[in-house]
Amino acid sequence: MRHMTFGTSGWRAVLGENFTYQNVRIVSQAIAHVLRQQKIDQRGLIIGYDSRFLSERFARVAAEVFAGHGMSVMLCDRKTPTPTISYHVLQHNLAGGLNISASHHPPEYNGIKFTPESGGPVLPETAQAIEQRIFPLLHGEHVKWLPWEKAEKRGIVQLFDPCPEYLAALEKHIDVNAIHKAKLRVIMDPLYGTAHGYLDDFLRNAGAKMAVLHYWRDPYFGGVCPEPTRKTTAELQETVKTKGAHLGLATDGDADRFGIVGQDGSFIDPNIVLALLVDYLATTRQWTGSVGRSVATTHLIDRVAHKHGLGVRETPVGFTHLADLLVKGEIRMGGDERAGLSIHGHVPEKDGILACLLVTEMIARTKKTLHELTEALFDRVGAVVSNRADLVLTESMRENLLKVQESPPSALAGKSIQQVNTLDGCKLLLKDGSWLLFRLAGSEPLVRCYAEAATRQELEALMAAGQQLLLRNS
Repeated sequence: MRHMTFGTSGWRAVLGENFTYQNVRIVSQAIAHVLRQQKIDQRGLIIGYDSRFLSERFARVAAEVFAGHGMSVMLCDRKTPTPTISYHVLQHNLAGGLNISASHHPPEYNGIKFTPESGGPVLPETAQAIEQRIFPLLHGEHVKWLPWEKAEKRGIVQLFDPCPEYLAALEKHIDVNAIHKAKLRVIMDPLYGTAHGYLDDFLRNAGAKMAVLHYWRDPYFGGVCPEPTRKTTAELQETVKTKGAHLGLATDGDADRFGIVGQDGSFIDPNIVLALLVDYLATTRQWTGSVGRSVATTHLIDRVAHKHGLGVRETPVGFTHLADLLVKGEIRMGGDERAGLSIHGHVPEKDGILACLLVTEMIARTKKTLHELTEALFDRVGAVVSNRADLVLTESMRENLLKVQESPPSALAGKSIQQVNTLDGCKLLLKDGSWLLFRLAGSEPLVRCYAEAATRQELEALMAAGQQLLLRNS
C-alpha cells in the first residue's frame, strides 16, 4: 500500500485487504506523533471499538502502539458508541480518542475514527498532519509498540467501562421523569451496532418498556449497511406496528446517527425529526440564540426557528462545521440531513443515542404521536418534502455544473430562481421557498442532488429539472 487517506472521519479500508494489523499500527503511530507535536500526548487517550470483525483485537493493537510511545490508554471493555468516546475525551481531559469503527459503512470495512481533544470531529488541518505522518511510515520508517502483556502489567493500558458515566451525563439533558410517567412501549433496533446496552438500558431504567431487535453480534450486519434508513429499518417498522409500540428507535453502527419510526410504523425523515426537535426544545428549554444546519438540510428548521425568534446558521456539509459552532457556543443545536444531531452542553459530535432520547421525551411530554406532531407543525409553518439522488459523475456533468454556477438559469421547473448559494456546491433557491442543491461527493465520483418543495409532485418536478441541467448535451 503506497498511500492512505485520512480525513475528518478518520481512515476506512476493506478488512484483510488494507485494514490490517500493520496498517492500524501505522495510523496509530501517526496520530501519536501528531499528539506529541501538539505537546498533549501525556494526557493519554481512550480507545473503543464497535461490533465489526476483530474490532476489539484491532483496538488492542492500537493501544500497544500508544503504550509504546509512553501514552496512557483507557481501553474500553465493551463495544463503544463514538459519542461516548467524545464524552470521555472531554470529561477526562484526554489528548484524544480512537474508535475502531467504520460507522455505517458496509460490513467488509473497518476503520479508525479519531476524536481530538475538542471532543468533536477532526479538523481538516489535523487530518492532513496525520496523513502526512502516515506516508513515511508506509515507506519503511520504524513502527514501534509495547506488547499487550507488558503494557497492561506496567499499568500504561487499563481496561475501562465507558457506559455508566456517559449515561449519567445524558440524564442532564433528558426529562427522565416525563419518560417514567408516560409508560411508553419502545422498540429499539441498534442494527447490530454499539447502542445496545446504552440506549435501551437508559430507557429501561427510565421506566420504558423495551424490546430490542438485532442486539446480538453479527459482523455482517444481517447483510446490509448498518445505517438507519427506510429500507434497513423495515423489520423495526413492522414490529412497531404489529406490537402496538409508541415508538421505534434505531442507530447506526457506531451510534452517531439516528432513525425514528412512528407509532403507525412509518419511517420519519431525519429532516422532519430535526425540525420537530427544534420546535420542541425551543419551547421546553426556552432557547434563545441560534440553531445550525448544513446547506443540504431542510429549511423547515428555518421556519420553525423563526417562529421561536431563533437565528439559523448554515454551514457546509459535514458535522465538523456544526461541531465548531457548538464548541464556541454559537448555536443551541446542530443538525444535518444524514441524521446527525447534538446540542450545546453535550458533546460537539453527532449523537444518535441523544437524538433518540430527545424524541422519546418529546413523545412522553406531548402525549402525541409523531404523525400528530408533524401535522401540527405543518399547519403552523407549512409542509415540506425532501429528497436526494446520487448521479455518477461524468466530465460533461462536471462541465454542466460549472456552467450552472457561473450562469444559473432564471427559472427551474416553472419557478423563478431568487438566489444562488455556493457555500458548498451550487444551491438554487426558488421564490416559493423550494430549493435544489448540486454537490460533488467528497470521497466518490458522484453528484449529489438535494431538493425540497411543498409537495411530492413539485419535488419530483424540481429533481427532474435539476437532472436535466446536469445531463444536457451528454
